[in-house]
Amino acid sequence: MDKRGPQYNQENLKEYHYFVCAYKKEARALFNSKEEYTTSLRTCLQLEKEEKMKKKEGERVIKGLCEKVLKEITPSEKEKEDTIQFSRNLAGKLTKRLRDSGISAEVQVQGSIAKDTWVVGEKDVDLFILLPRTYTKEIFPKVLDVVKTLAGEKYLEAYAEHPYIQAEIQGYKVDFVPSFKIEKAEEAISSVDRTPLHTSYIKSRLNEKVKNEIRLLKQFMRGIDTYGAEIRVGGFSGYLCELIALRYGSFVEVLKSVADWKRGEVIDYEGYYRGREDEIRKAFEDHLVVVDPVDKGRNVAAAVREERLSEFIAAARAFLRNPDLKFFYPHEVEALDIDELVHAMAVRGSALVFVKFGRVRAVPDVLWGQLYKSQRSLRKMLLRFDFHVLRDAIWSNEEDINLFIFELEKRSLPPIKKHLGPPVEKREECERFLRKHLGAEGTLSGPRVEENRWVVEIQRRYMDMVELLADKLRDGGRRVGVADLLSQAIAGSFDVLVNQEILGLYSSEADFARFLTRYLKGKPTWLD
Repeated sequence: MDKRGPQYNQENLKEYHYFVCAYKKEARALFNSKEEYTTSLRTCLQLEKEEKMKKKEGERVIKGLCEKVLKEITPSEKEKEDTIQFSRNLAGKLTKRLRDSGISAEVQVQGSIAKDTWVVGEKDVDLFILLPRTYTKEIFPKVLDVVKTLAGEKYLEAYAEHPYIQAEIQGYKVDFVPSFKIEKAEEAISSVDRTPLHTSYIKSRLNEKVKNEIRLLKQFMRGIDTYGAEIRVGGFSGYLCELIALRYGSFVEVLKSVADWKRGEVIDYEGYYRGREDEIRKAFEDHLVVVDPVDKGRNVAAAVREERLSEFIAAARAFLRNPDLKFFYPHEVEALDIDELVHAMAVRGSALVFVKFGRVRAVPDVLWGQLYKSQRSLRKMLLRFDFHVLRDAIWSNEEDINLFIFELEKRSLPPIKKHLGPPVEKREECERFLRKHLGAEGTLSGPRVEENRWVVEIQRRYMDMVELLADKLRDGGRRVGVADLLSQAIAGSFDVLVNQEILGLYSSEADFARFLTRYLKGKPTWLD
């Protein structure tokens, strides 16, 4: 074949098709003979046929998987009936008790139960207490006092923008959320006031097929660990999953589209910014933008962390390439035994450092928000003192054990540290540098000029990172950016453990053992 034309190989198959199949007449001129052209065209058409068959077989496999998963995750009619009946009865009882207490309110079931998009086994009930806007937020404590008479003993008073109650009742986890009844988003006093609008919007666009597609997407998200907008996860909320499913029409089409997503992807279902895409970039600077259909000034995906978004994109590509049930039902990680753990640590040759402290009196969202904030601050501190952090993580049982985990290349650094001074052309800065370091007690070598600037070797302040952490956290760590509630707990008591010193906790806490095993393996379960 002439050098001007494409040669067939796996990398340029599309290019080959383009010339030989799509432009048969033009491609003919690129061949040295009619026989060569005919052979190439025949080969090309055969490859095209094989590709179509392969694609059809892949679609058949995916369809079969989806049907199997859907049968397992769709609640039975009895589960639906029991859940709806429980929710309505509870809402009715609360409405009556509020009325008896002189509070005018409408109690509504919201969330996935109201929309019939929940998956089997979910026991989460959202009851919204809709108050007339004639009230102010000062009524909330009185409302929650009434809620407590229904909640029993197993409840927790939590806080978002304002207080709400989480309770366990008859095996269901129930959130009682006071809010104001509004007709449009502009009237919202807090973000939760929009929730009934979200429910109405989604319900008006649902049919049985769409509900099933939403369930598949939610289960996929659970399987790859990207489901949930709570701070601990930083993933996709149920409402966000519903909007994405509506936008693309089916679970498979969602994955096909997501596989090509780029940073800053925009979904504007209602077309509020159609023809004004640049305006979206100015309004939202998030990794993913999904304009709220009931409030064009809000990004439904604002809570999605970049890591979770990237994991979703990567998992979508992997599933389409090799569909498997493990994406929906990840296998349970079996913790390494002690000998395996010790060996895994030794092979790495790094320093795994665990900062362990006790109970933090905060609800999970507040706890995890402060854990992440403090983790970032401690990471910066370690880098500031020249300890190179390979990787870090957080683990908490959300009760009485919390851990910061930092993996460093080395636990210790040499006493000497090279310190760069100013360029020689900066006369005043050079004078100050020389006055500070020339003959100083901490100066080990220099000052001297290297290339165009002064340098000096000085005595390192901290050579051991355990010593550094112990010193900086002695007062709770507020000076280095540890969040307030965590600082209080750390000031009471904390331990800094290195490598095998964590074996005691590893042996006694099964959940932590699985967590650390996953950390050491370092890859998502769907990639196994």
